[in-house]
Amino acid sequence: MTRDTTPDQAPGASRRAVRPPRRVLRLRRGLPLRLAAPADWAGQRPTWREASPAVIAAALKRAAARPSGNWYVLGPSAGIRPGRARGRTVAGTEVVAWRDAAGRLVAGPGACPHLGAPLRESPVHCGRLVCHWHGLSLDGRGAAGWEPYPAHDDGVLAWVRLDAAGGEEPRERPVLPARPPRAASLWAVTETEGVCEPEDVVANRLDPWHGAWFHPYSFADLTVVQAPAATADPAGPEEDRFVVRVTFKVASRGAVPVRAVFTAPEPRTVVMRIVEGEGAGSVVETHATPLGEDDRGRPRTAVTEAVLATSDRPGFALARAAAPLLRPLVRRAAARLWRDDLAYAERRWRLRSTGRFPG
Repeated sequence: MTRDTTPDQAPGASRRAVRPPRRVLRLRRGLPLRLAAPADWAGQRPTWREASPAVIAAALKRAAARPSGNWYVLGPSAGIRPGRARGRTVAGTEVVAWRDAAGRLVAGPGACPHLGAPLRESPVHCGRLVCHWHGLSLDGRGAAGWEPYPAHDDGVLAWVRLDAAGGEEPRERPVLPARPPRAASLWAVTETEGVCEPEDVVANRLDPWHGAWFHPYSFADLTVVQAPAATADPAGPEEDRFVVRVTFKVASRGAVPVRAVFTAPEPRTVVMRIVEGEGAGSVVETHATPLGEDDRGRPRTAVTEAVLATSDRPGFALARAAAPLLRPLVRRAAARLWRDDLAYAERRWRLRSTGRFPG
């Protein structure tokens, strides 16, 4: 069962919300850009009636019921470099990660089993983590009371499995969505943190209706053409998704219209996939990792967003070749979006934690 909403059917639609078709920018034959007209933010069709709290809450509940296998995102794979350790508290568990002599990802408890020194501050020599307090050397296998955690490197993100924290039936690998081949993609990963819980981040992403209102610098002409039913019962994959027609803004006046699908394959992940238009097959993965409480007892969550863009246009090979120059731009755009969205996620948590959240 789905809810279809179009500009003609949507409650609250007005005549001034109907705009003439945008002019196509034909600087080069087949260029997918359109020339975006000056935005009339206040003249958009209101979406608050469609953005039903019951629909969002039901989608969030279904996502929370899906198994994760106790896997958590540690961060970008490229952020764990040979010769250096990386430490992070995940779900209240101190974790250290590094690469062994073969370049494989290793993860385990972040406290030295000898006297509890923080291993994240210790150097890595020839693939061995050497505690800087008394020189205990770890090669990634169990030793001296230290046992590794299962770890997975998918080439874009690094993962750790924490069975005690997750409490689910363990899985051998994380729940990974289908992606375009990494070698054929322009990919970038953005990280940020906020005072909230993972569900606040996921709920934000399961509300596509806010895009053009809250992020007018990035989105326009957003219409949710399919939304799942407001029920907590499990739904099939073709039903349990949000389908969106949206125009991505590029530079100051360029715009790219696409159709995208939002799904939540596990409790802490939301995936947006472009299914029609320029970049079909591209994905944006948003992963919410619980960290633990801050010094005021508030929950903290890390948001790790991976963008894997692809295109069948011949010129896209040039974009991949320029990836070192383009990745900072992609990360900056994602960081701007999440600066705003995380502010809302934090507010959502504050309202929930004080019994004031209206949803």
